[in-house]
Amino acid sequence: MGRVLIFGGRGQLGVELVREFTARGHSVTPFDRSQVDITNADAVEQAFAASDPEIVLNAAAYNQVDVAEREPLPALQVNGLAVRNLAVACRERKANLVHFSTDYVFDGTAGRPYTEEDDTHPIGAYAVSKLAGELYARAYLEHPLILRTSGVYGPGGLDTARGNFVELMLRMAGNGQPIRVLNDHLASPTYALALAARTAELIALNATGIFHLGGGEPISWFDWAVKIFEAAGLKPSITPTNEREFRTAARRPKFSALSNAKAERLGVSPMPSFDEAIQDYMRRRKRKLAAPK
Repeated sequence: MGRVLIFGGRGQLGVELVREFTARGHSVTPFDRSQVDITNADAVEQAFAASDPEIVLNAAAYNQVDVAEREPLPALQVNGLAVRNLAVACRERKANLVHFSTDYVFDGTAGRPYTEEDDTHPIGAYAVSKLAGELYARAYLEHPLILRTSGVYGPGGLDTARGNFVELMLRMAGNGQPIRVLNDHLASPTYALALAARTAELIALNATGIFHLGGGEPISWFDWAVKIFEAAGLKPSITPTNEREFRTAARRPKFSALSNAKAERLGVSPMPSFDEAIQDYMRRRKRKLAAPK
């Protein structure tokens, strides 16, 4: 098996990539931002020199969508310019780059799941920065693998500062506060364990180019929250709201679900259903919370 270098190795996707590729027999070297600042080209070069990777997985990202509207530069540096550093290093060492992007590169007006052939049209600073990362990867490498995903969540979110949507809902329910969730925005929330496994499948198939790996069928954030509470055995006060009532600093695509048809045609396993994924999440979450510190 090959030598794999993972950036963002302690994030909720990164930890699953480490687990998946280690289980498949690869020699895995993970880094987080405290170890390697990928916006620093010299630091990136040192990481490459130390690990001599054959495959590089970039799960590092700046994802503070609303903050990016006030401070766009940090998002552009991490999501855009840092990808250039990785692409240049991969080109020099003939390593294969796998870069994770987002459904936010679309404007959400199509009214159906987006395919890889659809035109991109970001509508905010975060989205622009993520599209810039895709373009840098494609500018400096002939055959990068770019994986667009949506609303990633995994048990590793328990250990990260910002958590994920599942943890946010559970925390709000635990506080006993009324919960309002958008029912006019649809996406395809993606289970990190499933995403990591299908990433490995695509690499094993020598896939290159752009692929979508979202959570499956479109679902509103309100309906997703209902499924989360059902899986957790909770019955909090939850009401639907809409974009006009729930304003945020950044505009978000209203329908950003992704079609996985291209990957599935290549032979990649279909994503688990939302119910299967959230039930597995809850089982793993329970074990994680019960484990000794």
